[in-house]
Amino acid sequence: MPVKSGLKWSDVTPRSVWMNRRALMIGAGSALVAGPALARIDAAPSRYSTDETPNTLEEISSYNNFYEFGFDKGDPARNAGGLTIDPWSVTVDGLVDRPGNYNLGDLIKDAPLEERIYRFRCVEAWSMVIPWIGFELSHILAKVGVQPGARYVAFETLLRPSEMPGQQRDNFPWPYVEGLRLDEAMHPLTIMATGLYGDELPRQNGAPMRLVVPWKYGFKSIKSIVRISLTAEQPPTTWNKLQPSEYGFYANVNPGVDHPRWSQASERRVGGGFLAPRIDTQMFNGYGEEVAHLYAGQDLTVDF
Repeated sequence: MPVKSGLKWSDVTPRSVWMNRRALMIGAGSALVAGPALARIDAAPSRYSTDETPNTLEEISSYNNFYEFGFDKGDPARNAGGLTIDPWSVTVDGLVDRPGNYNLGDLIKDAPLEERIYRFRCVEAWSMVIPWIGFELSHILAKVGVQPGARYVAFETLLRPSEMPGQQRDNFPWPYVEGLRLDEAMHPLTIMATGLYGDELPRQNGAPMRLVVPWKYGFKSIKSIVRISLTAEQPPTTWNKLQPSEYGFYANVNPGVDHPRWSQASERRVGGGFLAPRIDTQMFNGYGEEVAHLYAGQDLTVDF
C-alpha cells in the first residue's frame, strides 16, 4: 500500500538513471512537450507514493500499450515522435457549469503538481513502478463545476490518423474512450499526468496529458485526452465494447478474477526478464486501504 513518505523519485532511483533521463527519453523515440504550462518539474513529493524502486525511464518509455501507434509493445516509442502536441486543447462538456474548449495550459493552470510513485498494473500480467508528475483530476472537475446530476466522467483520446498510424486500421472503434464513476474520478489517488521522471510526458506514454488510476488495470488510464464529459449514465468504454466478457467497466485490479485467457493472480515486473520470479498480485494493486470503501456492497466478481 502507499506510504506517507517525503521521498522524491531521485531519492529512490540510481543516480546513473535519473541524471540521464533526457538522453533516455530521446533514445526511446520520444520528444519533449513544449510550452511553459507543462514544463514544470518542481513538483512536490506525494504522501501517496509507494516506497518501491521505480522502473527505469527507458523501460517505462519503450514498453507500452498505445494502440494508436501500433500493437507491438515497442511500436509507440517507434511511431509516436511525429505527434503534434502543441497547441493542445481539451473539450469539457456534459453536466458541467462551465463547458467549453479549453487550451490545455488554461485548463491546468494553478494545478498543484506532485511527484507520485505509483504501481502500474497491466491486464496482461506485467507491471511497473512509475514516478508520475501530475495533479488530481478533481482540480479540473472543480474548475468546470460538476452539476448535481453527474454520476460518471467519460474521456476521449485524440483521433488523428495522419499522425497516429494505428488509427488507420479498422479493427478498433476509434477514438479510444474510457470512463470512471464520479466518486472514483474525485478520489485523490486519481491523477492527470503531464510528466514522469521529473520531465515532460513522452508522447508514447500519453502526452501531453493522460489519466492515471493506480488501483485499476492500465487500459483504464486513457492517454492523450481531448475530451472530458460529465454524464448521468455509465459511458461506453473501448475494451468493454470490444470484448465485454473479458473487460468490464470497473477494471479494478483483482487477483481473484482471472481474465478468461490467463490468470491475474501474479505478475511480472517489466525489466526483470522472463526468468524473473513472479510476484503475487495485490487486491486493488495494493491501494485497498484507500479505495476499498468505494465498492462496499458490490460483488466485484460481477462488477469486474
